[in-house]
Amino acid sequence: MTPYVARGEFHQTLRLSKENVEAERGPLSLATSVPARRLELRFGKMSTVDVFDVNGVGSDSHLQFMNWTVDNNGAYDYAADTRGYTYGFVAEYQSKGWAFRFGEMLMPTVANGIDLDWNLRRARAENYELELRPGLLKKLLKDRKSVVRLLAYENHANMGDYEAAVARYQAAQDPRPIIENTRRQGTVKYGFGLNAEQELPRDLRVFLRLGWNEGQHESFAYTEVNSTVSAGADMAGGHWHRKLDKVGAAVVSNGISAAHQAYLRDGGLGFLLGDGGLRYGRENIVESYYTFHAWRGVYLSADVQYIWNPGYNRDRGPVLVPSVRLHLEF
Repeated sequence: MTPYVARGEFHQTLRLSKENVEAERGPLSLATSVPARRLELRFGKMSTVDVFDVNGVGSDSHLQFMNWTVDNNGAYDYAADTRGYTYGFVAEYQSKGWAFRFGEMLMPTVANGIDLDWNLRRARAENYELELRPGLLKKLLKDRKSVVRLLAYENHANMGDYEAAVARYQAAQDPRPIIENTRRQGTVKYGFGLNAEQELPRDLRVFLRLGWNEGQHESFAYTEVNSTVSAGADMAGGHWHRKLDKVGAAVVSNGISAAHQAYLRDGGLGFLLGDGGLRYGRENIVESYYTFHAWRGVYLSADVQYIWNPGYNRDRGPVLVPSVRLHLEF
């Protein structure tokens, strides 16, 4: 076993107002209050989704959902190495009613690779997110928090093209579609996402995510999804006298583009998918969990997922995936 550093970053907050607001302490920030209007700068090794596509109901696989496409927007092919980390710079403007953040990240040299490309002229990832906190629902629901996040990203990397790989196979240039034979440095892949969460009475919270990417170029860093919709809810256990317990449920439907389908149907392989054929169907998942606070920083969870058409293949599944989880906090 070889240890590695997951995160190591410089974080500077620049005050733009005299007023302070409360802040929740966490692993990435120890501040209990911050300026109401501020500019935050981050630089170093991080996970892109430490900052982008964050959702209070579905972002923490330590204590919440375990499926990748519930924890994050499945169509967000965010910059990361094999372990999920990258180096980058993030600038974030925060005010009471809205926020905007921009991030420049390093991309891996190959799909799902461990090595990052440090030459920004040929490989990089731009990430943009506008966060809105509408006041209308807050008034109607007696100060219950509402958040809507609009995401866009653009990846530049040595990526292949599904249509070109199929064309080479059909022209008998390759024995099957081979995405690696179509890679070109500086290829661009882009996508968009919507991420919303709403607090409701009785410690209930709900969320919704929508995502899409252009689907012509290969899935490169996160997972093989070109379109997704997910929704779910969680509830804290105060009503049954277990205020640190939590129960949650979510549904998600993922799809891939026509070009991606054709590539897999003709025998192509991705970094996650491919078994020589494909009878396409959207991959649909239901997940539920219960997290039990055992003692101080000790949490135990039971989780179950039911998956229809795993790997988008109607000839596979359905599959039941039960899990147990132990989480320790010091």
